[in-house]
Amino acid sequence: MSIAKILWVDDEIELLNSQIIFLENKGYQVETKANGFDAIDYIKENIVDVVLLDETMPGITGLQTLQKIKEVNSNLPVVLITKNEAENIMDDAIGSQISDYLIKPVNPNQVLLSLKKLIDNKRLVAEKTTSAYQQEFSHLFMALNNNPDYQAWMEIYKKLVYWELEIQKSDSPEMQEIFASQKQEANLEFFKFISKNYAGWVDPKSSQSPIMSHNLMQFKVLPHLEKGTPLFFILIDNLRYDQWKTIQPIFAESFRILEDETFYSILPTATQYARNAIFAGMLPIDIEKKFHNQWKNDDEEGGKNLHESEFLEAQLKKLGKGDIKFSYTKITNHHDGQKLVDNMHNFMQNDLNVIVYNFVDMLSHARTEMEVLKELAGDETSYRSLTASWFEHSPLHQALKKISEKNINLIVATDHGSTRVKNPVRVIGDKQTTSNLRYKHGRNLDYEAKDVLAFRDPKLAGLPVPTINSSYIFAKGDLFLCYPNNYNHFVNYYRNTFQHGGISLEEMIVPIIRMTSKTNN
Repeated sequence: MSIAKILWVDDEIELLNSQIIFLENKGYQVETKANGFDAIDYIKENIVDVVLLDETMPGITGLQTLQKIKEVNSNLPVVLITKNEAENIMDDAIGSQISDYLIKPVNPNQVLLSLKKLIDNKRLVAEKTTSAYQQEFSHLFMALNNNPDYQAWMEIYKKLVYWELEIQKSDSPEMQEIFASQKQEANLEFFKFISKNYAGWVDPKSSQSPIMSHNLMQFKVLPHLEKGTPLFFILIDNLRYDQWKTIQPIFAESFRILEDETFYSILPTATQYARNAIFAGMLPIDIEKKFHNQWKNDDEEGGKNLHESEFLEAQLKKLGKGDIKFSYTKITNHHDGQKLVDNMHNFMQNDLNVIVYNFVDMLSHARTEMEVLKELAGDETSYRSLTASWFEHSPLHQALKKISEKNINLIVATDHGSTRVKNPVRVIGDKQTTSNLRYKHGRNLDYEAKDVLAFRDPKLAGLPVPTINSSYIFAKGDLFLCYPNNYNHFVNYYRNTFQHGGISLEEMIVPIIRMTSKTNN
């Protein structure tokens, strides 16, 4: 580890010899200057890690020196040392982006603590995170091998997301590699679990099923309708739980988070299935029966999610909520988003406002199509970062801020997640076989049984039967399904892209978050 270099600037620097020796004994290199002019000249010519800066000096004050330092190097951490606790001095210092401040007389350990915070923070966090994860590793391993039920799987996935975000902060490639291996193992076990239990969950007679897409509105949204308090249900499509945790702090600035939960997306984890199921309150097989003209299978022409408002209205009537005043808004481009911002005050008259926001799905597909986005979102860390950046500057964020001080309730959820695909597997099918990378349906599918969950009878998965003898297959883990034609081209094109439709923790266990405005008691 390289020695950190400190520049200490004080007009009475000779009185600080004992402090300087203390820091040098702790492994720091300390350079000294007796005035601000010499300090600025030194910084222009030399690399410095932290500046310790006296506030009251003759000639040029600490605050004036600070301003000049920031002009030379805006990222250089500066600790202001002052006798003056006056509020205006502190305001000026903080406004000028000091990293820390100390009140004279300073104790050597105070200085040491400040330096550790600024210089060693990342290393100390990394060491603590590594130690804590090593302890947690065995607990997660035991949980995976303890025959977890659907509730336990949701907890395991939340823990994995927590550690993924913590290890990301530590910036340790070795720990990231160990974690990636554990997450991959978890996904393989999860695939076995879904293969064994999914048909039972969607069986109409089942009484042991998790909350899933088709009963989400009934059990997780509509119970929170309150007379006189508008309920906003925001569905950000294709939002993974780790992406939610990345944007959670932005929500927390304006809203009080009451419940941070997950539910299971139905299969296929794709918009036309999962989102239609949410708004219809039915499995796809039942939507196709009741709304035969509106339902379209993968191989049929036309939009697959054009009737969500109609489905929602029917579900509200079926659940005895037909008299509530509701709105349904879908945002698919920036112009629609700006209209949403302008229109938010009108929604306050409704009992329920459903807003479907399509950005993350567009990002996922655009990332596949555009080389520049493959660079910007090359892995999970950058994908999360891009999501946070989008949300912070999005019309959706602006719109929510407009109503954050009103008396409202807010639920944020998604239809399904996505996973980064890495390993191709061959699938052979006839001309009617669908082109999706994470699931396919067709009549004469040829595949390796170990790579997929197959339903030869789609009805057992709660799915319509598009053609006679049609079957569905769902890819496991990080696999993606490719045809032999132009195999190498498609493998190279789609590898490391984010896809959905199959079986993984990231696609199936997704967020449902309940919040209220901070003005609510």
